[in-house]
Amino acid sequence: MVVGHKAVTSGDFKLDDLPGSAGRMDILLRCVNSALFLSHGIRKDAEIHLVLQGEPDPPLTVRINGAEVRYLNPDERSTGALVRNAILKADAGEVRSSPGIYISRRSFADVIADLATRSELVYLKEDGEDVRGKRFEEDVTFVLSDHQDLTPEEEAVLLAHSPSVIRLGPLSYHADHCIVIMNVELDMRA
Repeated sequence: MVVGHKAVTSGDFKLDDLPGSAGRMDILLRCVNSALFLSHGIRKDAEIHLVLQGEPDPPLTVRINGAEVRYLNPDERSTGALVRNAILKADAGEVRSSPGIYISRRSFADVIADLATRSELVYLKEDGEDVRGKRFEEDVTFVLSDHQDLTPEEEAVLLAHSPSVIRLGPLSYHADHCIVIMNVELDMRA
C-alpha cells in the first residue's frame, strides 16, 4: 500500500506531466511497476493499493490485483492512463474499471482496517528493525508513503493496528525501490 499525499483525485491530469499536473502520480505509477512486474511477466500473488489524497475530491483508492490485471504495460504513461480511467469511474462503492483495476472512495484508515483483518501489516520506516532479522507471515502488506512521510495522523492510524516496523537498509530509499528490495527479500525466502 502506497499513500500519495498530493496525487490528484480528478481524471483531468495530463499523461505528459505526471509529476506536475497529477500531483506526483509518477511516484505511485513506478510503485505499481515495481510491485507487479517481473522480467517477462506479472506477479500473480501481488496486489497494490494506491491511496490518492490530492485535490479536488480525496480520498480515492486504486487497487490493482496482479492475478487479474490486463492491459498493464511497464511504462508510467500507459499505467497512468489506466489509473486515470479508474478515477473517472469512481463511485460510492468499489468499482472495477478494467480487469484487475478497482477504484473506491476508501480512505487510508478504511484500507488499513480492511487489510489488517486479512494480512500482517508491516510499516517500512527508516528507524525500524532490520528486515534481515524479520520473519513474515504468508500474507503480508507493506505500508509506505510517496516522497513525503506519513502524517502523524496516518501513522497513528497505522500504529493502532500494531504493525511490524522495519527498515530496509542504512539509507532512505525511493518508494519504488523499497518495493523492489522487499520483493527480492521475499523471493529469496520463498
